[in-house]
Amino acid sequence: MQEQDDLITRARTWLAEDPDPETAAELAALVEAGDVTELADRFSGTLQFGTAGLRGEIGAGPMRMNRSVVIRAAAGLAAYLKAQGHAGGLVVVGYDARYKSADFARDTAAVMTGAGLRAAVLPRPLPTPVLAYAIRHLGAVAGVEVTASHNPPRDNGYKVYLGDGSQIVSPADVEIAAEIARVETLASVPRPESGWEELGDEVLEAYLARTDAVLTSGSPRGVRTVYTAMHGVGKDVLLAAFARAGFPEPVLVAEQAEPDPAFPTVAFPNPEEPGAMDLAFAKAAEVQPDIVIANDPDADRCAVAVPTADGWRMLRGDEVGALLAAHLVHKGATGVFAESIVSSSLLGRIAEAAGVGYKETLTGFKWIARVEGLRYGYEEALGYCVDPEGVRDKDGITAALLVAELASKLKEQGRTLTDLLDDLAMEHGLHHTDQLSVRVEDLSVIADAMAALRAQPPVALAGLRVASAEDLTRGTESLPPTDGLRYYLEGDYKARVIVRPSGTEPKLKCYLEVVVPVAEASDLTAARVRGQEILDAIKKDLSAVAGI
Repeated sequence: MQEQDDLITRARTWLAEDPDPETAAELAALVEAGDVTELADRFSGTLQFGTAGLRGEIGAGPMRMNRSVVIRAAAGLAAYLKAQGHAGGLVVVGYDARYKSADFARDTAAVMTGAGLRAAVLPRPLPTPVLAYAIRHLGAVAGVEVTASHNPPRDNGYKVYLGDGSQIVSPADVEIAAEIARVETLASVPRPESGWEELGDEVLEAYLARTDAVLTSGSPRGVRTVYTAMHGVGKDVLLAAFARAGFPEPVLVAEQAEPDPAFPTVAFPNPEEPGAMDLAFAKAAEVQPDIVIANDPDADRCAVAVPTADGWRMLRGDEVGALLAAHLVHKGATGVFAESIVSSSLLGRIAEAAGVGYKETLTGFKWIARVEGLRYGYEEALGYCVDPEGVRDKDGITAALLVAELASKLKEQGRTLTDLLDDLAMEHGLHHTDQLSVRVEDLSVIADAMAALRAQPPVALAGLRVASAEDLTRGTESLPPTDGLRYYLEGDYKARVIVRPSGTEPKLKCYLEVVVPVAEASDLTAARVRGQEILDAIKKDLSAVAGI
């Protein structure tokens, strides 16, 4: 009974200073109903601030995304920046079109202004890469993007960048979290009604002018495209970028073209999720374009689909990553090509053959963007950094431009993206990748699966003996510690498995790769069948060992 009384008391204390009438009413109803189970879930701790910033379901209480949590996070960030010697520095704030994004952006600007920093807010919901660009363009000491990317409709998030234009990494996340924990009450956080700058379109125009830098002057621009914004904020910026570059205007998937935080046509607003691309494929069947391009809701990811004899097929992120790398190599790019450990090893082979640098990092563009001398970086989850001097993060707009340029060039030659993938397989072996991804309601399922694999590592998968097993929490010679497991399997297929919890969603992710040697073009179909057979067998065995 004492525990229940304490819970009600904490809820009432939170309610007394909740600045949002909607979440206040929601919490008041739970207190009035004495819904101890729901209150316990919302007050069991605090939403943790980490290297992904904050992300969670919108609702009342410290375990949800709401204005109270955002104000505390902004106050912690402001205190951290001042401690780092940035008092009076500029913080630029961007936001997407999700529920309460504009409120969270406004609260952040107010807190920064009240703390003695300067704040500037982008003029409307815009793609995350515009914010990442604006940080360095405006000489800001930090940036905040309010977005939950491709998460479910009821989620929102809070992504923090420092003045170099890349996302925070440790120890900054720990130090910001410590400052957040020092915020005792919202009343102690000054929040003026004005004093920050509302930016115009100048930053967006500068970003769009920069997008031209990814293309070669005079290159072919004839590719015909179907495009979906997935109910997000990418449409206007992508159309403007394509128009500036001289590409034919993409045909829009009308049902998904305008921002809508309810994401009514998809179960999850992520091009990788089953069914998410169905409307785009239907439009493509109608108008017969050369390619289909999709952005996720905040337009930092780019998906690409190609026609096949059996209909439209979405390329894997690893396939697009390799295509863009090959295109950049052909354009004479120099510097370092980088990818995260969960992405295909094909990039390393392309880089080696081209004589350019190569670097492997931990998962996330917060690591890829920090690679010294970076020229190109990608991650299998549809993220591509093709202009690191402009945007030190993944950028679905410039990636789409570069894909369109490559497809246009191949079209002039009577070839396709699929033909180039075949060329790469012939040269480097068929790098076949797949993923076993398990979404959970109870996060303990993920912890239990990781514990099971650590307690009893697999000795063989798909009939291939595990040649080496690494627990990445210990780090490696080239990588700092992370929660993950990596297995290399014996045999000619160079099979590799990586298991890790997602950093942004309640998912356990297993990344699989095999390399099937290909002697001649006639072997490609059989190689793909054989590669998928091995990956399917690995999935089955891994599921059994991990208990998922």
